[in-house]
Amino acid sequence: MNLYWSLKELYQSFEDEQFKRDLKQVDNFIETMDQWSQTELTTHEHAISKLEEGINQSQALDHVFSKLYAFTVLTLSVDAKNNQAQQVLDSLQQKETKLTKSIVTFERWIGGLDNLSELIVSSDTLKEHHFFLSEIHDKNQYLLSDEEEILISKMKNTGSKAWSKLQELLTSTLLIEINVDGETKKLPLPVVRNMSHDSDVSVRKSAFEAELKAYGDIEESSAAALNGIKGEVFTLSELRGYDSPLAETLIQNRMESNVLDTMLEAMRESLPSFQRYYRRKAALLGHQGGLPFYDLLAPMGSVNKKFSYEEARDYIVTNFRSFSDELADFAHHAFESQWIDAEPRQGKRGGAFCFNLHPIKESRILANFTGTFSDVTTLAHELGHAYHGYCLKDESILNSNYPMPIAETASIFAESVVVNAALKEANDEEKLNLLEESISSAGQVIVDIYSRYLFETAVFEKRRDYSLSVKEFKELMVSAQKEAYGDGLDHRVLHPYMWVNKPHYYSGSRSFYNFPYAFGLLFAKGLYAEYLIQGDAFIPKYNELLTATGKLPIIDVGKMVGIDVTSIEFWRNSLKLVERDIEQFIALS
Repeated sequence: MNLYWSLKELYQSFEDEQFKRDLKQVDNFIETMDQWSQTELTTHEHAISKLEEGINQSQALDHVFSKLYAFTVLTLSVDAKNNQAQQVLDSLQQKETKLTKSIVTFERWIGGLDNLSELIVSSDTLKEHHFFLSEIHDKNQYLLSDEEEILISKMKNTGSKAWSKLQELLTSTLLIEINVDGETKKLPLPVVRNMSHDSDVSVRKSAFEAELKAYGDIEESSAAALNGIKGEVFTLSELRGYDSPLAETLIQNRMESNVLDTMLEAMRESLPSFQRYYRRKAALLGHQGGLPFYDLLAPMGSVNKKFSYEEARDYIVTNFRSFSDELADFAHHAFESQWIDAEPRQGKRGGAFCFNLHPIKESRILANFTGTFSDVTTLAHELGHAYHGYCLKDESILNSNYPMPIAETASIFAESVVVNAALKEANDEEKLNLLEESISSAGQVIVDIYSRYLFETAVFEKRRDYSLSVKEFKELMVSAQKEAYGDGLDHRVLHPYMWVNKPHYYSGSRSFYNFPYAFGLLFAKGLYAEYLIQGDAFIPKYNELLTATGKLPIIDVGKMVGIDVTSIEFWRNSLKLVERDIEQFIALS
């Protein structure tokens, strides 16, 4: 099987005539939308037709621009030093800046409509985009003047976006010197980080130590990038009138603060159970007290099966079929159609992600597959994201943008389908291995995510007044890990550089990209519990829920399947499913 993805469904290359035509079309959109907004949006007369025209223009622009952007970003994600892609990305960001004036003018014009609800019911196009329009209307209070919005858009290109590109370049091209089988090699960061799953403790430990040492080469640059991005976020959040960057994030994610507070409270209550698991794992690995960080993801049991890429495909498709043929057939199509770039290599970014391509009704998945079971569940996770995009493929592109917490729902649900299907057929030895993998994964999404939330909260508090040093970033990270993991980890062997390798921190538009993972895990577990109760009758409801995620607040998405996300009992019940697995793991071990 081909381990590289195909992007030709977007464009053949940057020299593709269609790519050049689409670039030109964006320029035409800029000119047309500027002229239209200046001449037509001076009054609220004929508001219905103007709203319809604004929506049609926005759809057409998004269709073309998102294709150009996706092709460029996906190219860079596997080839960080591609100069042509870097130049095109800079050009696209400049074009995006030029669109700011007309977009802000349209949004401000919508905000001035006192009778928006009455207008919406008069048109099928407007009714289809009811949520899209209402959300723009409600967020109008946070808009600055046209001149300020244009200036901010321009400055971001040399501010947060430039810092983000620098950080991705640093981590994508970082080579780590490490001894492998008696030979000194220089390996890409993702390859070395994947050694945390190796069955040999000496490999895990040496990889961990080599990784920490290598970060010293990029720590100052990473600190500068993080300071620059968080400083910009804080400044703009304050200027726009948000109470804090966290408050802004919640509003952008259609999530009430009481939902986050309730979920975090339930998570804190569950920490002792996770800490008990970590101490048990430490004892099984021969440690006194808590786990050293390098053994956090160590495989357990004797079932350390390595999967070929083909075996991973078959395993995922087979287990997806236990849920639905539609999900299984979709995943098989993704594998066979080269939607996945699986092989780790120099110049390719670490981790994994899914990029939904609404204009062509497809997705692309980046992974760094080495054959572990964790890699298999990661593929299942990203295929869940892609399935979410599949469910949205016939929606308007303006109704396909779902918030971060909901973004993790389909992915974690798909991951749960694979793990739970595998558990049903496992013997005790295999079950121990699968349980440990599942709990370890949940620990990353609950305990480690909580440490990241604590870290980012502390960074924003300090960045309000000054730029943090490398030493302070490291101290804040260690402090957050101690608070979240407690005595589950050996406090002498923590990871002070986790802020360097996690790209989620380095976004000027997505602050606190941590708690959405916890929300996704626990919401997905709640959904899976409903599936176990309702059986096949739940499947169409699940698909309907995913289809509606781009046009409903989070509370209303939950209500579609009878879930109250404001209730702490919901979160506790989801966490009890993990706690039950922990008890079973301890009993089996």
